[in-house]
This record gives sequence, C-alpha cells and structure tokens, in this order.
Amino acid sequence: MRNPGFADGGRRPVDGPAGAARDAPDRAAAGRAQQPADAAVAGAARASVPGRSGSPLGLHRVLEPAGVLPQAAWRLDASPALWPDEARVSVERLNLDAASFRQLRESTGGGADAMRAAVLGIVAERGKMQNPVTGSGGMLTGIVAETGRHSPLGLVAGDRIATLVSLSLTPLVITDGLGRWDGRSEQVPCAGHAILFGRSIATVLPPDLPVPLALAVADVCGAPALTARVVGDAARRGGLIGPAVAVLGAAGKSGSLSAAAARRSGARQVIGVVLTEAEAAILRRAGLADEVVIADARDPIGVSDAVRGAGGPAEVTVVCVDVPGCEGGAVLSTADGGTVIFFSMATSFTAAALGAEGVAADVTMLIGNGYVPGHAALALDLVRSEPGVRAIFEGRMEEGGSDGG
Repeated sequence: MRNPGFADGGRRPVDGPAGAARDAPDRAAAGRAQQPADAAVAGAARASVPGRSGSPLGLHRVLEPAGVLPQAAWRLDASPALWPDEARVSVERLNLDAASFRQLRESTGGGADAMRAAVLGIVAERGKMQNPVTGSGGMLTGIVAETGRHSPLGLVAGDRIATLVSLSLTPLVITDGLGRWDGRSEQVPCAGHAILFGRSIATVLPPDLPVPLALAVADVCGAPALTARVVGDAARRGGLIGPAVAVLGAAGKSGSLSAAAARRSGARQVIGVVLTEAEAAILRRAGLADEVVIADARDPIGVSDAVRGAGGPAEVTVVCVDVPGCEGGAVLSTADGGTVIFFSMATSFTAAALGAEGVAADVTMLIGNGYVPGHAALALDLVRSEPGVRAIFEGRMEEGGSDGG
C-alpha cells in the first residue's frame, strides 16, 4: 500500500519554473543546467507537428488511467519515437531511491536474481520504475540520444546527464536484463532508453566528479536545498541567534548534506541523530554535527529525549531516514512554532498530520518534494567543499547501502 500524500513526485524535480539559472557554478566546468519550459509552455500550450501533438507534462504518454499526470499513472507509453518537445536518453545507470531499494531488498531477500527480476518486472509492467509499494522511483544517468525539434531543455545529442525528475514519472525501457547489477547497491548499471518531457529537467554531469558520486549527490540534492532555505529563514528571523537543527539519519547521504547545509545557513547548533554507534563514529569523524546522539527514529520518546538532552528541542527537524514510523519522534523533537521537514518516501502523511494533532504539537510540517531552485549546484558544491560529506558519500557507495534509520 502506498503511503498517502508522500508518493515520489519526484525526489528530483525541475530546477526552477523558468529562466536561465545554472546547476553548476561554472558553465564550462560543470556543464549546462537544464531548465523546463517557460510559463507559457507550462500551461495549456502543446507542441505539435502534422498529425501529432503532445503535452509538455507528458500526458500523452499516460496509458492508464486516463487523465492523470505521469507520476500518478499506473502505466506509461515508453516507446522510443519522440514527440516534438521530448528528448530520448540512452540509459547508463539507475539510482533507486532509498525507500524503494530497502523495500525491494527486504521483500525479495536481497538476492541478485530476485532483485533484478523485481525491477525488470516493474518496468515491463508499468513503463517506468515506480515501486508499487512505496510509490517512489529514483533517477538515472545516461547520454542524450536525440531531441525533438521543439524540446525546450537545451540538451544536445552526446550530453552525459543526470535526470532531476523521478523515475516514477519517466518512461523507461530496459534492454540488457540488468545483468551487470549484483542487487547490492542502489545504483543499477543498465542499458535501455528513457524519455524526458518538455517539463522535465536534467543537468549535464560535472567533469570534476566521478559519475557514480555525482549521481548519488543529484539523487538527494533537494534535501540540503530545502534545509538551507528553512534554516536560513529561521536564522534571519532570529537575528543573531540561529535555530537549533536536528537531522534524523545524519550519517546518510541526504542527512549529511542537510547537516552541512544547516550549518552553512546559520544554524546555531546541529544535532545529528543516528541509529548505531558505528554511524555515530562516522558522523563524528565527518565533523558535520555539534552533538551526535544514538536513537531509533521510530521510537518517539527515545528520539525526542535524545534530541532534548543534546540541547533541543529543535526549531528545525529534518527527517532523512528511509524507514516508516519516524513521524512521531520528529514531531516531539521539534519546539512549538518550529518546522519539520519530511524528506523520506517512507513517510506517511496520515501518521504525521494526525500524530501532531494528537499530541497538540504546534509545528509546521513540510513535504520535501525535491524541487528547490539551484538544488543540484548547492549539493555538488557541498560535496566539493565539505570533506566530511564526501567521505560519507564515498563510504556509503562502497557499502552499497542506503540512508540509515
């Protein structure tokens, strides 16, 4: 059953509704950041050629049910022929989102053959990689093979890109049987093709970072960007006193980026919450948190007591773990008038909303949908400039593990 209100809409959406913002500080060094169509195209406008027209939102690719957006669709048309404003990508690697990867691993037992069969079955049935249990997908890297003559994305054939829209809405075909994937990592080497719509977005991969690292960063780049915005706003309201920030899952990929972003944006204190002593040691070595506490994010009283004992409650709490059941602890760890950012596809909107109501918590709750202008540039810069963040990413990639709980 899908988590209501928290389907992956997606974790890596468009980087700004219009304009010419860039996803890298230097165009020549990091490539072009791609923008979706402008406001006119975002409305009812449709690209057309004789006998053919398509929606920049991808509505023409929806096979069932009729009338819904591609993310909400059960099945998409993933045929390779392009509509005028689309682009086709030769896929090199998928990055499954953490919640989906965990669910697949637990439901299949984690064996390579079973994992491959599960992913291939989803893609064949749905025309996209959208886990029917979590509702989430991930993202991909590949090389642009062809663009329609009216594509607004600015891509050209030969660009090596990472998509910043979710696999849960991206038409996808896999042609190699995933034979190179051992099922142990969220990153899935593969061959096939994917389709980008006029309202999709991708960024050309920067030349100074290895492709697997850049993909891992782009996969979670919305988390630090939204954290930076919320913490920055709170710091400006507080004058000389910035907010205390608690990050649940701070030793993971999205958590480490969020902790670094919080500190850079004016947090007076960063409290990192992790599940195990091993994760605590990693986080201490990284130097990203002022206080590191060990607690199970699924234990509401335990995590709340740990955060409060470290200097909380927090004015901002960021949830970056990939397991369900963390809503209550996040709410109880947050001060009245504070903000909770849920950046996990395992989050239940019902549990968060009704749980906060049930404990009379006066908190603002935000769903981190992955879209903040400039998110990829900010995340890549944090990896370049924060050795602790890069060390965590590289360690996680070597383990083949997902963000912790």
